[in-house]
Amino acid sequence: MKYSRRLRYYYLRFIRLKGEPNELALGMAFGIFAGMLPIMPFQIAFAVALAMFFKGSKITAALGTWVSNPLNWYFVYYYDYKLGAFLLGLPERKAAFHGIMESIRTGQESMATVAKILGEGGAFVAAFLLGGLILGLLLSPPGYVIFLHFFRYIRRWRLKRKEAKGRRSFQS
Repeated sequence: MKYSRRLRYYYLRFIRLKGEPNELALGMAFGIFAGMLPIMPFQIAFAVALAMFFKGSKITAALGTWVSNPLNWYFVYYYDYKLGAFLLGLPERKAAFHGIMESIRTGQESMATVAKILGEGGAFVAAFLLGGLILGLLLSPPGYVIFLHFFRYIRRWRLKRKEAKGRRSFQS
């Protein structure tokens, strides 16, 4: 399948998602929130659990986690740690931090990266989690608003198309 055709296929599947705009946007916000946390192999499960608990869309929650993807894990984890370490007042641990960032940059298995983070101790883990929590809390509300407008727009667009199609078939 050609790349452009595949892209169009996924685009059409995305705009045809079923649900209320609020539920879909809430799911995206939970996905963005979970995507900022350094829990790489568990982001989707966490986002879907939040969506189930707060009545958001489970599908868009899973999709929203892709805000952190293999192309930008390095940057997300970098800012997770830097922000968390700053707020906790941790001393600079360049060697440990660079080892973890190198494993992310080279694409090592996610569990190996998690093991490296956990191996550095509780304060190091706390810095990653605190930074991810804060970034998630900062980015998910604007994500909700943006996707709420987007899904409302898609709903209006689909209704207009449906009405126009109904008028055409009625006139025939």
